[in-house]
Amino acid sequence: MNEVKEALRSIEQKYKLFQQQQFTFIAALERCREAAHDKIRPITSIEQVQSYADHHCSNSTDRRILLMFLDTCAEMSKLCQRFEALHSGTPVTNHLLEKCKALASQGNDLSSLRAKYPHDVVNHLSCDEARNHYGGVVSLIPIILDLMKEWVAHSEKLPRKVLHAHPVQAQLSRRSHPAGGGRSGSRGQGACLCRTVLSVTRCPHRSPGDGPPLPSRTWDRETEDL
Repeated sequence: MNEVKEALRSIEQKYKLFQQQQFTFIAALERCREAAHDKIRPITSIEQVQSYADHHCSNSTDRRILLMFLDTCAEMSKLCQRFEALHSGTPVTNHLLEKCKALASQGNDLSSLRAKYPHDVVNHLSCDEARNHYGGVVSLIPIILDLMKEWVAHSEKLPRKVLHAHPVQAQLSRRSHPAGGGRSGSRGQGACLCRTVLSVTRCPHRSPGDGPPLPSRTWDRETEDL
C-alpha cells in the first residue's frame, strides 16, 4: 500500500507542475487544432491529444506540454493496474477503480467532464472554451486523482490480510483447498485432483476402495511430485 501511495503522490506532484502551465497547454492544443483543420469539434479523448502530439505539433514547446499531459495519463493508467493487483476489492473500491480505468483509457469520451470545487481548472478557461472545447481535457486528471485518493482511503480501512490477496491467487487457493474437504480419490467436493484434472491411472492418492481404474496413461515423475 505504501508503494502505491508514493506513486500517487508522485503523479500529484507532476500534475501540480502541469497545472501551472495550463495556458501553455491550451495554446498548444489551439495551434494543433488549427494545423489539423479541426477547429469545430472539442477535445474528446486522450487519443486525440496523442494524435496532435504525433502529427500536428509546430514547435518543441507545444510537444513538451502535450507529452507532459500524455505521460501523466499513462502513469495513472499503470497505477490502476497496480491498484487492481493489490487486493481483490470491495464493491466500493471496485466501482472507483472501474471509473478510473474507464476515464484513463485512450478512447474514452471526456468532452462532458467538468472538475468541480475545489478544482478551479475550468474557471481559468473562457466561457466559450469551457463550454465547447477544453473543459473536459483540463478536468480529466484532477477527477481521476480524486477517485484514486478515494480508492486509497477505502482500501486502508480493509483488514491487513486482504490487502495482498490478488484475485487470481485467491481463486487458485480456493481450487487447491476446496470447501467440504474429503478423502483423496473420493467423488465428493474434495476429490483428488489426479482423478479430476490429471486423469492418471496410478495415482498415489488412490486407495483400493476408490472404484475401477481410470483409463490407462503413463504416470511420470513430475506428476507424482504434485
